[in-house]
Amino acid sequence: CRKDAKQALQDLLVVDDDDAYCQPCNSPVWDTALATLALQETGNHPQATEKALDWLWKKQLTHEAGDWRDHCPGSPGGGWAFQFENSYYPDTDDTAVVAWAMQAQDRSKYRPAIQLAADWLCCMQSANGGFAAFDADNTCYYLNAIPFADHGALLDPPTADVSARCATLLALLADKNSKDHEQALKRCLDFLADEQEADGSWFGRWGTNYIYGTWSVLTAFEQAGVSPDETMVVRAANWLKSKQHSDGGWGEHNDSYEDRTLAGDGYRSTAFQTAWAMLALMAAGEYCSPQLYRGARFLLENQADDGLWHDACFTAPGFPRVFYLRYHGYEKYFPLWALARYYRHCVKMTV
Repeated sequence: CRKDAKQALQDLLVVDDDDAYCQPCNSPVWDTALATLALQETGNHPQATEKALDWLWKKQLTHEAGDWRDHCPGSPGGGWAFQFENSYYPDTDDTAVVAWAMQAQDRSKYRPAIQLAADWLCCMQSANGGFAAFDADNTCYYLNAIPFADHGALLDPPTADVSARCATLLALLADKNSKDHEQALKRCLDFLADEQEADGSWFGRWGTNYIYGTWSVLTAFEQAGVSPDETMVVRAANWLKSKQHSDGGWGEHNDSYEDRTLAGDGYRSTAFQTAWAMLALMAAGEYCSPQLYRGARFLLENQADDGLWHDACFTAPGFPRVFYLRYHGYEKYFPLWALARYYRHCVKMTV
């Protein structure tokens, strides 16, 4: 066991000529599912996406133990974890996005896995209608005030971004949902409506920050059939448009977790945040807006010779205000996803 632990730590080291660092973990399930969704949006790579989903299928966790069983003692499971191996801690965010990608592939072989995932997610819903990442009703906020909780993030409460991903999947399965699933979706949508900030945005716990949260929720609303004319959708779209930079991109600093006045702003334009904003605007029905066109121009003008984008910055919090992460895939598959959708809905249809 000690040798395995040592090797696992060494495998997380990244050593270059001029620097070295230790990754906190790897994110293969999360990255594979999101990259699959981006490739599916292009419509050109069915064999690659099916190969990725077959790999993910084998990673589904059923009948394993874990803390989540305290809330769902009779469930067979059905979630996915973030890492290559983490059988005790499946999370709702990975589970929703993997099942979303499987549903988009439209292959009957994935239906049992999708159904297990949806059942498990509904079991993990908190009393307020929202979803947390690893637990349910983990809301004893007084624990964040104990002396050694200096980072103020001991808990795993329901958040808008994770809840939105779960709502997205349940909405995609609307014609296959049970009455319990329909009720879970309704309660989650009500939670999301209540979570909207005064300026029209939504908080993003697991991605930076209000741009990420707003993209997440507007995507869920689109799949659930919420009209683009609904006041909360219009307010969110207007907030996003107000945060666009003069170069056509969007960029939010991680300091927005500390300083609310930096919500949606405070940093140079980045490809991945521009993609989130574009995907959010399209989900809000803003297909022909000048802001969307300018965002697409920004991505095209900043695409590197290798066909990708390169943003050397932290993209998400591990713990807000304390510990931040860089998902190296975000700057690659999110811009592809946004441009592919923009082309399919805004360019191809007008040619």
